[in-house]
Formats: sequence, C-alpha cells, structure tokens
Amino acid sequence: MRKFLVVLDDTPECQNAMRYAAMRAARTAGGVVVLATISAEEIQHGIGVADLMRAEAEERITSQYNIFAKWMRDKQSVEPELIIREGDPAQQLVTHIAEDPQIGVIVLGASSGKGGPGPLVTRLTRDIGTLPCPLTLVPGDISKDRLEEIT
Repeated sequence: MRKFLVVLDDTPECQNAMRYAAMRAARTAGGVVVLATISAEEIQHGIGVADLMRAEAEERITSQYNIFAKWMRDKQSVEPELIIREGDPAQQLVTHIAEDPQIGVIVLGASSGKGGPGPLVTRLTRDIGTLPCPLTLVPGDISKDRLEEIT
C-alpha cells in the first residue's frame, strides 16, 4: 500500500496538507502517515526536566493529531498512523522515508505569507532531486472545495 507522509506542526497550512493527504489516500486506497517532530530546543534541559518537556510535547502532538485522525476516520475512512521523532524536521522526514519503503508521496502545506512557503518546504525543495519520492505542496490558503475538486 502506498502511503502519503504528511507533517504535523503548528502552522495554519498544516490543516490543508492533512486534508489533501487523507483525501488522496481515500481515493487511491492508500494510507496516511503523520510525522511530528520534537525539536532539540524543546527538550534541552536537565534530564528530569527534559523528560517532562518531552512528555508535554508528545501530549500536545497527540492531542493535535487526534483531531485530524478523527476527521480522517469519520470523513475519509482512512486510519492514519502517528510517528513522533526528535530532531530536525527535514532530517527526520528523510530518515523516516528511508525506513518505510511504502512512503510514496510527501505532502507539505506551503504558507501563503510574506515569509515564503516555510522552512521545511524551502529546505526540501532545495534538495528535491535527492528525495526518494514525489513531493506535493498544498497551498495554505486553498479552499476545502478546491481540495475536493483536485483530489
């Protein structure tokens, strides 16, 4: 089964990327892998404090994931899989793809703001020729209706 890998983060465009990945997976009998990363900056403290900060980050990620997962199950009949990794988001994404040969498409939301598409999109598009699978960029301000039309 081909899987769509989508990144879960705190950006507004993440919602459209999640929708797109779930709709494409539903229409192509695929799966969805939701990758979230905990940055080193979030847990750089003493061991006891780092463990607490890691647990809090995982709880926040799981809570956010559960909202998307419920929608995917209820509206698209897709059962997503959550992967939480620690470190640089781009590096963790590439590492996860190398570990899961069923990943067939990377789906990222692109910001429509003045600051550009976002650091992850910028970094991956710079190295797109070395990625082992296609990269789909979903505009952050695309409407739900338009997403349904194109998926």
